Amino acid sequence: MQLVLGRGYNNSTVEKGDLQCHQACITCQNSDLAQGQSSKKEGSLVSKQRIIIENRFGEKLVSILYETGSNDLVILCHGFRSSKESKTLVNLAAALTKERISVVCFDFSGNGESEGSFQYGNYRKEVDDLHAIIRYYFGLKRTISAIVGHSKGGDVVLLYASMYHDIHTIVNISGRFYLDRGIEARLGEGFLERIRNDMFIDVKDKSGQVQYRVTEESLMDRLSTDMHQACLLINKDCRILTVHGSADEIVPAEDALEFAKLIPNHKLKIIEGADHLFRSHHVELALTLVDFVISNDTGHSTVHGDI
Repeated sequence: MQLVLGRGYNNSTVEKGDLQCHQACITCQNSDLAQGQSSKKEGSLVSKQRIIIENRFGEKLVSILYETGSNDLVILCHGFRSSKESKTLVNLAAALTKERISVVCFDFSGNGESEGSFQYGNYRKEVDDLHAIIRYYFGLKRTISAIVGHSKGGDVVLLYASMYHDIHTIVNISGRFYLDRGIEARLGEGFLERIRNDMFIDVKDKSGQVQYRVTEESLMDRLSTDMHQACLLINKDCRILTVHGSADEIVPAEDALEFAKLIPNHKLKIIEGADHLFRSHHVELALTLVDFVISNDTGHSTVHGDI
């Protein structure tokens, strides 16, 4: 059974900024994190609410709020061509809600159920999407305990911290430091020359079906995104945790060390044997995240684990 709670901030200005969240339609559904039933901890219920929030381009971003009744919440950001329903995010949401921390997962524009066109780079646009989600919950007087991103989402939360200084706990899971690397594996050899000649590259699967199109503009967006400079712009009072698998087959674990070198208030956790999706290490990943979110330890570039 679904209960439509109504509209929020329709044609009105959110208190802590000028973002207008038009027709923020909220749908509540009692469910557990995956099966649609109530989850209990010390008598509390976790409800799963579908919330639609517009970004500043008028695109509707579809999100899920896992509501524990606590005013504190954590926002989780998915990776490249993924969604709010990714197993990684759902597992993390389950771990956080067990600690009575509410969680928001959402689809970036052009991904999942959200409106907009998919773009290969789009880092700044995704930061803007995250800003829209954060402004919405600030308007509801919620306390955002942390923003967490996996893979490309890890870069997005770090970029957010470098541009805005209103969230003081950031978790980067498997984010890439060197954005000029890893491109040839997706686009093939000579991608720069080909995209300059043809203005785009279609990425196909093994059967020849086009999965997505990379334009020259979207490629340049990625290549012009400087994570080194972003790290230098993060406030020293912002707590950062980077978690990376030593066996990551997509983003080398060495990238995590670069974040640790540049960000002063930083902890680095290398999970031995974990791949990019932490397939066999999701419990350790979740415990690491929960411990950091609920702790007040500033860390200062401590390294844990082997690399």
